[in-house]
Amino acid sequence: MRTAVDIQTYLPHRAPLLMVDVILNIDASFVETIFLIKEDNIFVSNDTFIEAGLIENTAQTCSSIVGKKYFFEEDGTENENVNVIGFISAIKNLKIHLLPKVGDTIITKANLVSKFDGGDYTLCTMNCESLLGEKILLECEINLFIQKTAAAVS
Repeated sequence: MRTAVDIQTYLPHRAPLLMVDVILNIDASFVETIFLIKEDNIFVSNDTFIEAGLIENTAQTCSSIVGKKYFFEEDGTENENVNVIGFISAIKNLKIHLLPKVGDTIITKANLVSKFDGGDYTLCTMNCESLLGEKILLECEINLFIQKTAAAVS
């Protein structure tokens, strides 16, 4: 299990749409991330991190497990100029129990349930939860589709 990895190593997201700060733990079937909610976050309204922000944080956490295969070769060397597109294809059993506030640090955990690897694309299902201390903020099952796309021409 790797620890304390920059999320940008595994995802194409950048500010202001980056909703994860660091990967705390990651392996082939589990990922745990941390995210500090800042006042200027695009998903903050009235000092509260809204539902769409929690869902995006969860999706990015999940994507790091599946997306990493496109950013690294089997020998561990990094692929440069990789373009990946991904989206949520379904969310099931979504429960949002509590919305965090500006200044809160949330932990999001995801366990891989199933994965289909089609070469240049991957479909996966993951069980997820976001926490603020001991309090559960969000829980759901999420399906993601991630695909490698043609490199952009400069």
